[in-house]
Amino acid sequence: MTTAAMYALVCAGAVACLTAGRDEGLRRARLVLASGGAGHPAPRWSWERLRRSVDRLRREWLCLPVGAVLAVLGESVLPLLAGAVAVPLMGRRLRMSERGRARDRRAGAVIALCGGIAGELRAGSQPGQALLTAGRATGALGAAEAAVLAAARFGGDVPAELRRASHEPGADGLAGLAACWLVAVDSGAGLAAGIDCLEGALRAERDQRDSLRAQLAGAWSTVVVLALLPAIGLALGWALGADPLRVLLHSPAGLGCLLVGGLLEAVGLYWATRIVRGGERP
Repeated sequence: MTTAAMYALVCAGAVACLTAGRDEGLRRARLVLASGGAGHPAPRWSWERLRRSVDRLRREWLCLPVGAVLAVLGESVLPLLAGAVAVPLMGRRLRMSERGRARDRRAGAVIALCGGIAGELRAGSQPGQALLTAGRATGALGAAEAAVLAAARFGGDVPAELRRASHEPGADGLAGLAACWLVAVDSGAGLAAGIDCLEGALRAERDQRDSLRAQLAGAWSTVVVLALLPAIGLALGWALGADPLRVLLHSPAGLGCLLVGGLLEAVGLYWATRIVRGGERP
């Protein structure tokens, strides 16, 4: 039985190695076709992505030590339970912020892609070669980079691949690039002029969005102050010689006030955040 088990483990390991090698070979072939030559496959993870993940985990797990400190000060387990509940909520909030920053970076990369293609076209490059050069330099094509570059290099349907890539967050401008490409191919219109207009429109949209965010900075400050008011009230009660944590955590009236106040605080934050986010939409 032991020998049979060892043989089964060896066979399973061999199958896993062969499968991994085949997947790696296919991925390398796709990248070679997209770049037109030999190259190293892009890593599935990077130190920068790993560092961001560790930082996000470290920030969201800070809720537990804060809850533990409050539990010790208030001699109750309720703050620790609240800290444990806050960990996934804080993680969700941090992930949303990270996705927003990634979307903004992708939109900026699409603008840089349009500028790079227009510059390459004015320098005398063919459209396909211009897209290859600018696409590799900017990284604006994201996960669809291999498919788009392969279509540009081997005469495929570049507008269709660009439209497919535009469905990713922050890559909406690629749909405009696909339209410019399609018009230039069908009617022979100047591709560089159309891309220049597209780049100007995307830059104006980004500037408008940045200006709107700057104008709403005061509203976001109000939301932050609203979130900190309960903590400020507890600190003031502690400074005046009272024991607000004991009242809130060890008396029926205090527990009722804590429950009602927490619900009102959550509803107020949700309402204020929704109003501000609604104002941020173009």
